[in-house]
Amino acid sequence: MAKKPKEKTNYKVIAENRRARYDYAIEEDLEVGIILQGSEVKSLRIGQSNIAESYASVDDGELWLTNAYIAPYDAAMFPHEPRRKRKLLVRNRELIKMANATNREGMTLVPLVMYFNDKGMVKLKIATAKGKKNHDKRATEAKRDWGRQKQRLLRHGE
Repeated sequence: MAKKPKEKTNYKVIAENRRARYDYAIEEDLEVGIILQGSEVKSLRIGQSNIAESYASVDDGELWLTNAYIAPYDAAMFPHEPRRKRKLLVRNRELIKMANATNREGMTLVPLVMYFNDKGMVKLKIATAKGKKNHDKRATEAKRDWGRQKQRLLRHGE
């Protein structure tokens, strides 16, 4: 059995969608590039962004990030629109795989985290996910609580 390579963790997180793992059952994630304007990158370096209400979609053979908020940069000569659609860069094979996954019932593309990679490029991790029902959310929360309680018991038992 081949060893799984370690994931690179030398990146600076800009924005994280913490609620995504609670609201969705994540099936497969993928790192994609994003096309930005200069003032958007400046604003991201300050850390003024939010991807919590955003989603990705495949339109006319291209992948788009919709409703992601990047605050306007005050010193910009040509300011950008804060919630404009932004094109995502992905290989054609992966785009087809995502389009097929979202055509299945209940599947969507959810952004998980936006970050600067080790080369200073802005990347976005998106995932194909299926929305959880309320009973699934309760089960996840109960499992998480039991894990915390188990750690507490182990810590105090020693």
